[in-house]
Amino acid sequence: MFIRKVFHTDKKNNTVYHTFKLVESVRTQRGPRQRMVLNLGADFSVPEEKWKELANRIEEIVTGQGSLVSYPDDIEEFAHMYAKRIIAYHGKEKEESFDYQQVDVDSMDHNNVRSVGAEHVVYETINTLDLPGLFLSLGFNRPAIDAAIGVIAAKLINPSSERATHMWLQNTSAIDDLLDTDFQTLSQDRVYKVADMLLRNKQAIEDHLRSKESGLFDLTERIILYDLTNTFFEGSGKYNDKAHFGRSKEKRSDCLLVTLGLVIDADGFPKKTKIFPGNVSEPGTLQKVLSSLFVPTQTKPLIVIDAGIATEENLIWLKDHYDYIVVSRKKKMDITPEMITVREDARRLIRAGTIRTADEATLICHSTDKEKKETGIRNRFEQRFEEELMKVHQALAKKHGTKNYDKVIEKIGRLKERYRRIANRYEITVAKDNNLATSVSWVQKQKDHHPGMYALRSNRLDFTEQEFFDIFSMLTDIEDAFKSMKSELGLRPVCHQKEYRTEGHLFITVIAYHIMQTIRYALRGRGITESWSTIRKALSTHVRITTTLKRKDGKVIHIRKSTKPEPFHQKIYDALHICHSPGKTVKTIL
Repeated sequence: MFIRKVFHTDKKNNTVYHTFKLVESVRTQRGPRQRMVLNLGADFSVPEEKWKELANRIEEIVTGQGSLVSYPDDIEEFAHMYAKRIIAYHGKEKEESFDYQQVDVDSMDHNNVRSVGAEHVVYETINTLDLPGLFLSLGFNRPAIDAAIGVIAAKLINPSSERATHMWLQNTSAIDDLLDTDFQTLSQDRVYKVADMLLRNKQAIEDHLRSKESGLFDLTERIILYDLTNTFFEGSGKYNDKAHFGRSKEKRSDCLLVTLGLVIDADGFPKKTKIFPGNVSEPGTLQKVLSSLFVPTQTKPLIVIDAGIATEENLIWLKDHYDYIVVSRKKKMDITPEMITVREDARRLIRAGTIRTADEATLICHSTDKEKKETGIRNRFEQRFEEELMKVHQALAKKHGTKNYDKVIEKIGRLKERYRRIANRYEITVAKDNNLATSVSWVQKQKDHHPGMYALRSNRLDFTEQEFFDIFSMLTDIEDAFKSMKSELGLRPVCHQKEYRTEGHLFITVIAYHIMQTIRYALRGRGITESWSTIRKALSTHVRITTTLKRKDGKVIHIRKSTKPEPFHQKIYDALHICHSPGKTVKTIL
């Protein structure tokens, strides 16, 4: 084999261009001839002085010969890439009939091992949701559709940066086998650009997914959950107008943030998302998101939100448009109604009772687990606060301790700010003589809090205590959604600096969550409740592999196929009604 530079003339505009081809010499009835083995393309970049070395190594790989010399790393990498393309190009799909060959068993070799189990599940789910058809209708060409599917699959299977995604698609995954393409030629720039294309079509994609999921699982929008989370930036974020310091859910107060608002239904499927600045006021987002979600002719849905969004202004607006269940912002319980048990298990006992007025019902709840947690936190903070006050008092008797009355008052003020959750329960007295403090004493006021108690509010007056509580407990679903996005789908951190690239990163995560929730919902219907991270890890052992054997006549057979699925793989595939053998079986004789 050798590499040749070939010139062509474009007949339309009479311009001359060139490509590079890998060719070989063959004997024919009309004498020696040269046959193209592979078109290397116009962007072939290997220096001419290395062409012979590369051609030799490619020939060794495709013919199964052992190498007598060591090749440079770049030559080895290019050789394996082009050998893979040759085998795929000259291969044909295996027919069902028997094919007996005489081979040298000792020559058997295996290479190009790529994971295919999780890819198979994700790809079939993407087809079920008809995302390829949607992308085609939105003007994506075939390479863009393949890249989009690859990027989304990577977010589900190997969540990481775009650079790591590019490497995973080229070196680890067999998703390109399933797509019948070759990601060896996929540029990193295309990975970024396809994220931009997905973001530009955000509304159409979200509408399509909502419609498909509703049709597949007969979903309703009777109950809607809304909440926000934020994620932090790696880097300055100075090119992103939405990057701001705020209250970080991950306790990363040192980093700029961006906020994701998420609306999901009672079955955990996303309905709408919106990106907000990192310092956004949570209550101010509700009307913006919900106003664009529903049309007036639809059945009035029930909105479930947490206390952070449930301001009186929002409740007045909700009352005119929706039914609602919200967590009350009131801390004091003036009345305790007659309570009944609404949940009891080995970990906790929850009792609840309803207080009804003319236009609103309030469910007063008490949780033993919540009481234990709140009491433990309060006791820990009280102990720390009193220890700090004791240090201030003891410093009055030390040689270099703070004794100035104003300075002592300042120190106590800073302690009150640090422990503001419990400081208002203490009455602190500082005695002084002239301008010097002589003692610090404190006494804890009578406790007026209600550990383990919280209240829910609703404009629906017909709910029983059990119905009221069960609907509210669905709010944990949106917390689970955020947790899955952050831990399983790589929502955080954001490594991009530009605003549109940040929003593209977050939106791909949301698309991935749609697919993951579709998979989990279908599996739960068959009694499979493992987390997605557990499932994808177990599926990673199902791989595609190329087996190479020498025939008796000296030719080499390359067979690429998936390994036999193990029992857990079969269990997942059967639950999702997909085949056990992902990808084609391709046989090449060279």
